[in-house]
Amino acid sequence: MVSRAPEQLFFKEDHCVPNSRLPVLVYRGISFENTDTAAEFERVFTQNDWPAQWRDGIFDYHHYHSNAHEVLGVAKGAARVKLGGESGLEVNVGPGDVLVLPAGTGHCCLDRSDDFQVVGAYPANQENYDIRRADPQALAASKQRISQVPLPLGDPLSGPGGALSRLWT
Repeated sequence: MVSRAPEQLFFKEDHCVPNSRLPVLVYRGISFENTDTAAEFERVFTQNDWPAQWRDGIFDYHHYHSNAHEVLGVAKGAARVKLGGESGLEVNVGPGDVLVLPAGTGHCCLDRSDDFQVVGAYPANQENYDIRRADPQALAASKQRISQVPLPLGDPLSGPGGALSRLWT
């Protein structure tokens, strides 16, 4: 399904958001024969041991997950998302784009189309994810939790042996 390598984005801690030593993986323009992109993302993520959890948007405040990695598949619409916290990078996403966020990576929706929808998923055994806001007081405890999050068994788009398995070591 995925024929090209994902973009890799690296973020350092920004004193409010821990981020990760692992890169954010950005896949562009994933397409399916079935026109129901959300259903296809749900099927593919779940098939690759990243059970799909929800369909919605992305919160409009900086946040991260300290106990889970996350994949976001853009099913429709477009958005401008900031990754890595306040000092991070703005990324434009559209239909078929996929963001694979290592635990601790800050993300926030800055602007979106009215029809913007993503499918969110987490690796098997990480479905009880937390939501942490950017907060310097919580940084040490969050970093401790992040250090205990196991690597996924495979890439959410291509399973074991996919790009994630090679890039997240």
